[in-house]
Amino acid sequence: MEGHHEPGELLSIGEMSRRTGVAVSALRYYEELGLIASTRTTGNQRRFPRHMLRRVSLISVAKNIGIPLDDVREAFTSLPLDRMPSQEDWQRASQAWKRQLEERRQRLERLEYELTGCIGCGCLSMKACRLLNPDDALAAAGPGPRRLEGLPLD
Repeated sequence: MEGHHEPGELLSIGEMSRRTGVAVSALRYYEELGLIASTRTTGNQRRFPRHMLRRVSLISVAKNIGIPLDDVREAFTSLPLDRMPSQEDWQRASQAWKRQLEERRQRLERLEYELTGCIGCGCLSMKACRLLNPDDALAAAGPGPRRLEGLPLD
């Protein structure tokens, strides 16, 4: 039957690359990071369980919207590598990831607000802006973009 696949079907690294649009080198790297897993043939060739397609696709989407691979790894922590994740496994992982995405969304909104205010005032200096940071007072709170990243202002 066309389009029917066995749950235990294994895919070569080339087939994974073709199906996901992810370079073979990236697939090897993801495996090295523990984001995906494969088995080896007697000839030492990688074979990926079909369910790894979903993981690779999620990694690609995350990368495309700027989510670091460490965050993806954290979101995948509760997902099994040795078997196809159940619906409950995916729900548990998605809840954790949803919290991370919400925090990221809030940081982006804060950045958008601050940039709009800074660009709107015309000075173009976020370091010494007299409106957002009079007399560079935030320098005493420590290094980095404290206001933009939601760091404590002390």
